[in-house]
Amino acid sequence: MVARLFGTDGVRGVANRDLTASLALDLSVAAARVLGEVGAFEGHRPVAVVGRDPRASGEFLEAAVVAGLASAGVDVLRLGVLPTPAVAYLTQSLGADLGVMLSASHNPAPDNGIKFFGRGGHKLADEIEDQVEAHLGQDWAGPTGPGVGRVRDAHGEVESYIAHLLSTLPGSLDGVKVVVDCAHGAASGVSPEALRRAGATVIAIGASPDGLNINDGYGSTHLERLQRAVVENAADAGIAHDGDADRCLAVTASGEAIDGDQIMAILALELRDTGKLPGDTVVATVMSNLGFKLAMRDQGLNVVETAVGDRYVLEAMKAGGYAFGGEQSGHVIMLDHATTGDGVLTGLHLLSTIAHRRRPLDELAKVMTRLPQVLINVKGVDKSKAKTSPELAAAVQAAEAELGDGGRVLIRPSGTEPMVRVMVEAQAEDQARVVAERLAEAVRAAL
Repeated sequence: MVARLFGTDGVRGVANRDLTASLALDLSVAAARVLGEVGAFEGHRPVAVVGRDPRASGEFLEAAVVAGLASAGVDVLRLGVLPTPAVAYLTQSLGADLGVMLSASHNPAPDNGIKFFGRGGHKLADEIEDQVEAHLGQDWAGPTGPGVGRVRDAHGEVESYIAHLLSTLPGSLDGVKVVVDCAHGAASGVSPEALRRAGATVIAIGASPDGLNINDGYGSTHLERLQRAVVENAADAGIAHDGDADRCLAVTASGEAIDGDQIMAILALELRDTGKLPGDTVVATVMSNLGFKLAMRDQGLNVVETAVGDRYVLEAMKAGGYAFGGEQSGHVIMLDHATTGDGVLTGLHLLSTIAHRRRPLDELAKVMTRLPQVLINVKGVDKSKAKTSPELAAAVQAAEAELGDGGRVLIRPSGTEPMVRVMVEAQAEDQARVVAERLAEAVRAAL
């Protein structure tokens, strides 16, 4: 069986090895052809917007994507360096038929990825991605003369994105002091500026991208510098983004880390209390902490559970008519304002809740108690067999019997990387770690 090229978050790999310029060009041509064949361009000249994070490889990959789209008869607006959710928003606000983002999110600088958005700023459906894969390498007759696409820069559109973010806030952030960690990524020119314009006093770290330092010791996967900076600057809170700024994690004034589950719990109550939580329901993934689900139940809120991946959260939100959902990793979707996870938007609304309720972040976060959760990434195994191995299933069953109702086990293949993730929750961290390590060994043995 040939592995699917698209993962849960587009096509990703080591730039110039797995993700080459020729593949980027071919993907762009194939995407344009498929959308044309399904009628997305009918009756008008197609337009695409293309953005990227600051990775050095993004420069040649952007050139390849733009070339592919233009050769397929699509006019291209080059947005430059800006967050993934900005590309999604601008795809919608500019009436573009296609949005393309070049980023590998929280991955290290040598990696990169390509993510496609359809009209309206939503990620392409799985079946459309499958058709794009099927079109790769096919011979075709491209347009000529006036039929080829034209290309122009549209770097100034970032201003309309910032204006949109600020328009969603119910009030100012006057009196709030925040440290923001931009991971030397796509948020570096956007998040500090949006926070300042909202009225906050802002200290920015990890905001000097050079193309090679993205996610290197900074950002949502490396909170240590942010924790120190918040305490040293006596800030009210810290906000951390990943490389493409579709995530947001936080830090309290005392330096305590606040994950996506806690952020969702805080914002869910704020939305409920302001009448903006349809069905009193939050959509979350199977990775959300059991403590989050218990807290929502205690507050009279419902939790709809999905597979891991913000695309699946979004699908469930749209299907059920819900407005709020997200992931423990910090992908938070506020569907009234965005079509995808938006770390800058999330940070603004979290700080707005602090300002509105006049309560510190650590106090707001007490709405839920995190159960100890241990996550082990097992590399060098055949992740395709994770759901079918009888030996692994037996090990999971034994672990679940040991934990009982006070914990849970989740084993799943990564959607973006060659590994299997083992997650265990228990009443005590020691127990969670022992069970997780035992299951990790079972994964290695079985797979």
